[in-house]
Amino acid sequence: MQRRRFLARAGSAATVASTIPLSGCLGSLGTGNGGAGDGDYPYDVGMTATTFRPQEVTIAVGETVTWRNTSARTHTVTAYEDAIPEDAEYFATGGYDDEETARDEWWSNRGGALENADEFTHTFEIPGRYDYVCIPHEQGGMIGAVIVEE
Repeated sequence: MQRRRFLARAGSAATVASTIPLSGCLGSLGTGNGGAGDGDYPYDVGMTATTFRPQEVTIAVGETVTWRNTSARTHTVTAYEDAIPEDAEYFATGGYDDEETARDEWWSNRGGALENADEFTHTFEIPGRYDYVCIPHEQGGMIGAVIVEE
């Protein structure tokens, strides 16, 4: 779908590359390895063992992103509270209202867990960049972003 396009601008790719390992991710778009931007998949972002695919997706205000756990590992989708637009609604699997609670719940009882084939959706109403993480795989670099444009 053209309304859901992947950010391919050199400046944005350089920014992502400087903070997130991209090896093997960008070459898989539309090939069955996660990433639904072209309409071939019933989800927008897939989750491999330690990567969101694609790691960055661009949508328009009011659109919804669907994440699907496409791996055998358990994952979360947890917004970085200080890396979303100021008036944006916070989002995290498990429905938590803030990052601290989402982290505490994961580490205490696996709160917010997405098992294989589980999905999570969120509608983005405020333009800007939304950075998010998989809590159990954060140390391995499982970080993603949604760019919401007017």
